[in-house]
Amino acid sequence: MIRAWVVWLDRLLQLAAGALIVALLGTVLAGVVSRALNHPLSWTDEASGFLMVWLACLGWMIATRQSAHIRIRAFQELLHPRPWQGTEITIQAATALLGAVVAWYSVHLIRTNSDIETLALPISTAWMYVPLLPAGLLTLVQALVELWRLATRRVGKPEPLAP
Repeated sequence: MIRAWVVWLDRLLQLAAGALIVALLGTVLAGVVSRALNHPLSWTDEASGFLMVWLACLGWMIATRQSAHIRIRAFQELLHPRPWQGTEITIQAATALLGAVVAWYSVHLIRTNSDIETLALPISTAWMYVPLLPAGLLTLVQALVELWRLATRRVGKPEPLAP
């Protein structure tokens, strides 16, 4: 049951990222065309910035879920199973801490900017920081799940993940 929800949420993240890419392309195109016609749309630059932040955070969440972030494992792979597991636990604990810090400070950023309106769009600047909260929480939860997997597995290196 939980696995079905996780798969559904993963697909939802991917669909949202795809929709944001289309929206970003449309917004940038509208800005370029309107400038070429000597009637620039004032909102396109600001909207593009918001869309890029949201897209970057969605990409971060997708990469976190797929364990696709860049990791240099050359030295870790040279270790014996027990030290390998120790370094992996340290990496996952640091990742969990990073996710918690990002989520914690995103709440402060959202509150601080909630009463500030953007220049060209009739929305709060806080919306620029909103995607940091789920990105931080997802990073925290994913790292805790990985820590749980490491703690409940026999000592040793894991099997490579299937694509």
